[in-house]
Amino acid sequence: MTQHLAELLMYVAPEPIHQANERWLSQILEQLGSTRLDAEELSLMDLWLSPHLLLTQTCGYPLMTALRGRVRVIGRPRYELPDSSGGNHCSLLLTRADDPRRTLSALRGSRGVINGEDSNSGMNLLRHRLAPLHRDGQFFARVAISGSHRESLRWLRDDLADLAAIDSVSFAYLAQHAQAEVAGLRVLARTAFSPTLPYIAAADTTDVQAEQLRQVMNQTLKELPEVAETLGLQEVLPASESDYQIILDYQRDAEALGYGRLR
Repeated sequence: MTQHLAELLMYVAPEPIHQANERWLSQILEQLGSTRLDAEELSLMDLWLSPHLLLTQTCGYPLMTALRGRVRVIGRPRYELPDSSGGNHCSLLLTRADDPRRTLSALRGSRGVINGEDSNSGMNLLRHRLAPLHRDGQFFARVAISGSHRESLRWLRDDLADLAAIDSVSFAYLAQHAQAEVAGLRVLARTAFSPTLPYIAAADTTDVQAEQLRQVMNQTLKELPEVAETLGLQEVLPASESDYQIILDYQRDAEALGYGRLR
C-alpha cells in the first residue's frame, strides 16, 4: 500500500463541511489503496510542492504565480451553490448591514480587509472590481490583512473594517451552517467570475494518473450522496492551468487602470 499526502484544507469550516471533506478524502484513499501521510507540520506551500502529494486544493492565484508549472492540475469542482455554478465562483463584497453607504464608490476612503496578498477571491478579484474606482492608485484609507475569510468577516462584524471580499463558496457554507458569522452583514456587490479552486497533485503525476484520480473523485462523490449534498459539489470537472489564465488577465486589467496594488 502506497503512502501519500492528501489534504483538503481550503474549506475547513464550518464543521459539517470539514467532516464531509474528510469522509470524501478517506473514501478516495481507500479506492486508490493508499494511506495518508501526516501533513500537520507542513506549511501550505510545502504541502503543495511536496513530491509525495497525491491530492489537495489550492487557490487559483498562487496556482498561476508561485505554483505555475510546479504542480499538476487534476480538476476543478463544480459547485451548485448561490453565486457558484458551472465550475466558477465569484467574491461577494460585504459591508455591515447598518453602513449607510450603498455603493462601492461611496466606500472610497474606507477601511478594507483582505485574507491575504496571494488570494484570488480576497484580493485579486476585489482589486479588479475596484480598479475603475480608484483615485491616484488608491481606493481605501488603509488595507489590513486578516489571515482568513472568517477573520475578515469578524473584522467587519467588530467594526474593524468596512469592506471585504469573501469567496462565494465560503459565504454559502457559513450562511447555511454558521449563520452568526455572517449576521449583520450585507452583500453590497459581486466581482467577476473565475474558476473554482483547483485540485492539484505532484508535478510528476502523469496524464493517466491524473485522469484516474479525477474519475475516482467523481465515483466516490456518487457513492457518498450526503457528502456531495453537504458540499454542494456535483462533480470534478477536467481542468488545466490554461483555465486559470483569466485570473492573471484580471490582474493585468487592474494594472492597466493604474491599480496594480490593492490600497
